[in-house]
Amino acid sequence: MDYLYAPWRSEYVTSKKIEGCVFCHIVNHPDKDEELFVLYRDEFCFMVMNRYPYNPGHFMIIPNIHTDAIEKLDEEVWLRISSLTRKSVKMMKEGFGAKGVNIGMNLGQCAGAGIAEHVHMHIVPRWDRDTNFITTIANTRVYSTEFTEVYKKIKAMLPKFIGA
Repeated sequence: MDYLYAPWRSEYVTSKKIEGCVFCHIVNHPDKDEELFVLYRDEFCFMVMNRYPYNPGHFMIIPNIHTDAIEKLDEEVWLRISSLTRKSVKMMKEGFGAKGVNIGMNLGQCAGAGIAEHVHMHIVPRWDRDTNFITTIANTRVYSTEFTEVYKKIKAMLPKFIGA
């Protein structure tokens, strides 16, 4: 039998679980932005690293208001999410070196949302050949870059691209 060791996952297994909506927890704890890997926040929404990323640099843009329906968001909130999405794509391409970017929302559990009760926009940087066989045959994701270093790099780029 082969083993793939991932010691960084021990925190997930042993850490205290957040009660209720994890995104509302982040909204209500701006004092824990570094601990929660928040990249940016304003009066309408925030940007946070995805703790279980598809690729290095995968983060989300999330409204501060708890809703599972984008059609219930105020127009101003939706426009801010859209604006940050456009700026984030530019940042991923020009600042992070991504060759492409996936953006999207999974609305509802049946659509694939892991946290269906609070809408969120995914920003996933992509590169040629960024997937490999192990994902297909072993249901295992290989993350090529240390998570906190990616967080620091993206956070440092925000003033130039987002204006934060």
